[in-house]
Amino acid sequence: MLPAELAYRKTAVESASGLTLLLSLYDTLAGDIRRAAAAERRNDIAARCCEVNHAFMVIAFLEDRMRRGNGGDLAHHLVGFYSGLRRQLIMAQSKRFPEMLENLMDSILEIRKTWQQIELRSIPSAEAMPASTPTRSPAERERTSSSWSA
Repeated sequence: MLPAELAYRKTAVESASGLTLLLSLYDTLAGDIRRAAAAERRNDIAARCCEVNHAFMVIAFLEDRMRRGNGGDLAHHLVGFYSGLRRQLIMAQSKRFPEMLENLMDSILEIRKTWQQIELRSIPSAEAMPASTPTRSPAERERTSSSWSA
């Protein structure tokens, strides 16, 4: 990674909200699984394992954050989702089915979409913002919050 790109990412992370960072983790996880499925289709086992291993690290991070917080029922359900996701990743790897990986990616993107909707609802409306704060259209907010690529 180039120094300028690293500096940009560091600044983006430091100024991002918690939900934006969560969306970024979901993007990373979906990207890992997408690349693992592509590697499986190419019969590139080493690349698939590398991508799945990174996905396991992201899942572990997400699980750890849920267990540390006081999220109640939502946290309990998400920990169950992450545990099931990990089991299904192992099964997809052992059976060598890229379609299973793609289905997992779809599940991750569905939950990501829900978190993104929550983030968009939490952005103050134009009426509540001071006059000096530039407003963004919903399309601009969505583009910004989903601009993280995996």
